[in-house]
Amino acid sequence: MKRTIFNSQLLPWLLLAPQLVITFIFFLWPAAQAIRQSFLRQDAFGIRTTFVGFENFERLLNSPEYLNSLQVTAVFAISVTLLSMGFALLLAVAVDRMLRSGRVYTTALVWPYAVAPAVAGILWWFIFNPTVGIMPYVLGQLGYDWNHISNPGDAMTLVVIASAWKQISYNFLFFLAGLQAIPNSLREAAAIDGAGPVRRFFDITFPLLSPTTFFLLVVNIVYAMFDTFAVIDTTTRGGPAQATNILVYKVYFDGFVGQNMGSSAAQSVFLMLIVTVLTVIQFRFIEKKVAY
Repeated sequence: MKRTIFNSQLLPWLLLAPQLVITFIFFLWPAAQAIRQSFLRQDAFGIRTTFVGFENFERLLNSPEYLNSLQVTAVFAISVTLLSMGFALLLAVAVDRMLRSGRVYTTALVWPYAVAPAVAGILWWFIFNPTVGIMPYVLGQLGYDWNHISNPGDAMTLVVIASAWKQISYNFLFFLAGLQAIPNSLREAAAIDGAGPVRRFFDITFPLLSPTTFFLLVVNIVYAMFDTFAVIDTTTRGGPAQATNILVYKVYFDGFVGQNMGSSAAQSVFLMLIVTVLTVIQFRFIEKKVAY
């Protein structure tokens, strides 16, 4: 194996300097400020701050609104993950069986990933708009009165569909790559032994996709908890009755709208801890797979 040897000890640090500066300015420094702010309380005018220790964290753990937001986030993240991964796997299996038109379908299915989350939210907001949307009209013909403005269940369904649709393309690419990496000889041998398509999938294909599936599971949970802020903001704004007020949106609402910087910072610290735990779990799993 070829190894890169630096004659000067300063050159590696100079090459890493731009990335280190960006990491410090946009990641480490804001994180440190959030941790510092979580131990403080600030007045409404932002003039005076008081050190309160862990009081902000205690209030959060005893707050019914925050506990409701935590529950809403769990339901939302699980729903988005299952819907986006399940639909992406179905599409990947279908495309993997195509010999000639697979590239065309792959290109078409990747396009939604280029859509910004805010645009995806507005798009689905128009589709499900109770006044001008096509879906409420179709559902009305079937006897269902759709109104995500006043119905919490409809609001949650809307943000789940919009968020999952945005992520399907990403999952599809990884599932398709995983399927194409599985040797055809394994599935052909199972077919010769008499195994049907369903049994071949669950006994051979899906177990071999377990590393990809676990990776996407963690990535999708993180996506649903953090990258769906724009979808929530453009569709429901956390309503109705806090039914779609996930944790990341509550951080924004309490901090920038309610001007409760201490509580908002404490919530961001909780979110950092959640991301850290998920990242550690993911790397532990990868290390075990590599060692195996």
